[in-house]
Amino acid sequence: MGKAIRAQVRIILPDIGAFDPMPQTKHPGNTLQLLSSVTVAHLPARHPHAHKGDFGHVLVVGGDLGTGGAVLLSAEAALRCGAGLVSVATRPEHVPASLARLPEVMCLGVQSANQLVGVLERATVLVVGPGLGQAAWGRSLLSAVANAERPQVWDADALNLLAGTPLALPSGSILTPHPGEAARLLGISTEAVQADRPGAARKLARRYNSVCLLKGAGTLVAHPSGQLMLCERGHPAMAGAGLGDVLTGVLAALLAQGLDAWSAGCLGTWLHACAGERLGVEGRGLAASDLAPVIRALLEEHSACVA
Repeated sequence: MGKAIRAQVRIILPDIGAFDPMPQTKHPGNTLQLLSSVTVAHLPARHPHAHKGDFGHVLVVGGDLGTGGAVLLSAEAALRCGAGLVSVATRPEHVPASLARLPEVMCLGVQSANQLVGVLERATVLVVGPGLGQAAWGRSLLSAVANAERPQVWDADALNLLAGTPLALPSGSILTPHPGEAARLLGISTEAVQADRPGAARKLARRYNSVCLLKGAGTLVAHPSGQLMLCERGHPAMAGAGLGDVLTGVLAALLAQGLDAWSAGCLGTWLHACAGERLGVEGRGLAASDLAPVIRALLEEHSACVA
């Protein structure tokens, strides 16, 4: 991670008690810890007779008109991180391009939430938000997903819609807001979130009873109990479109393979940041689609498929 990012992390963390608009909560015994290869979970090695049904079925919901690529980034990341099956539910107009880009993914064109019923029943993990939009189409799909009792990863416009809609997330879910989305969810300014990132992450985790990843320089992973992990890895070259969509797919794949939300959140954050750091040495111009193969390699280094 570049010097500028490290400096930003050092400035934010000592300032925890100095900001008043969001009162501080003490968390004795829940001190900030760093994500590393030692502190994150491992995926178990696969049995020689394993089959695709053993590793979950991820459904990615989103991709309104003009933003169809977002769901493909999430779907590809889920595939590359080992999900057994991956489906995409998106606008019908996007189906031909999606199949051409990712023939391994089952792609469903949906005009309304009613068309999601069958695939929601088959999925084991849901991703909602990438490219979802905030119009009627996206709102109806989000409502259907929220009522499905499956572990879920919420990102992007799912979070923006959640800020104005009282929805309860299913047990074992993960939120992945950037500071602006976190501010809308908490009803405060982005500056207030950045002034107390640990407090904001913990408050969101408690409010939605979900693991919260507060993205940005020094991503924080917060548990509803108050436990907090800091990721110091990453690179300024990661400041670009679509990288959050990749992260949602990584998290979903880890959930699909049996990790709980906390373990998946910590491991997924660390893998994503380390991949960006590895690619960032090449400088500007990092594309989100560059990350998936590098994350796959890092995951194999960390958790070998065959013992």
